[in-house]
Amino acid sequence: MTPAPETRRRAPGMSAEDRRAMIVHAVLPLLVEHGTTVTSSQIARAAGIGEGTVFRAFKDKDELFDACTAEAFKPDHVLDAIAEIPLDRPLEDRLVDAADALGAHLERMGALMGALRASGRLKPRDSDQRGTWKGGRRESMAAIREALAELFAPDADRLRLPPEQLAALFLALLSGGRRTASADSPTTRQVVDFFLHGAVEAG
Repeated sequence: MTPAPETRRRAPGMSAEDRRAMIVHAVLPLLVEHGTTVTSSQIARAAGIGEGTVFRAFKDKDELFDACTAEAFKPDHVLDAIAEIPLDRPLEDRLVDAADALGAHLERMGALMGALRASGRLKPRDSDQRGTWKGGRRESMAAIREALAELFAPDADRLRLPPEQLAALFLALLSGGRRTASADSPTTRQVVDFFLHGAVEAG
């Protein structure tokens, strides 16, 4: 008796949410490189799917671009990096590692915002989306501030200000510095040293 041919088992389908996330992650680098001039075919090739599949997940490119911007604001990567910093290391080393992680996050956001600005699309399409963007930025900065405060906490007994206030100051210093970075900008360790010890020599 001839055995029945094996039937290929199909891989489980991707959920709509997972497919949207996959497309967003594939398109983000394209947005940084091309801005909003990126074409539908480029988007489809980057995601490894057909154009029709892209626009079943997103009704148009504007909705996709808004989703990409919201994803860029998410602090997940920097929060994970900060959470991995051992609290038994010296405070200066903890802050250097945190500053490097935050710098990478801010550079990703800055690159995307620069590309959108160059394309004439710095703001989202409607007031609801503008509120979402602003809310996303606020929530992102608040989460990062809380994570930074935990890095200060082990040294709270020798700090001049509460960890929460120092975290807010440190975040403000780093955020402003990234916007004005130039060839002669200080290194991360120099920024941390200045933050911890000030501009005036002791004595």
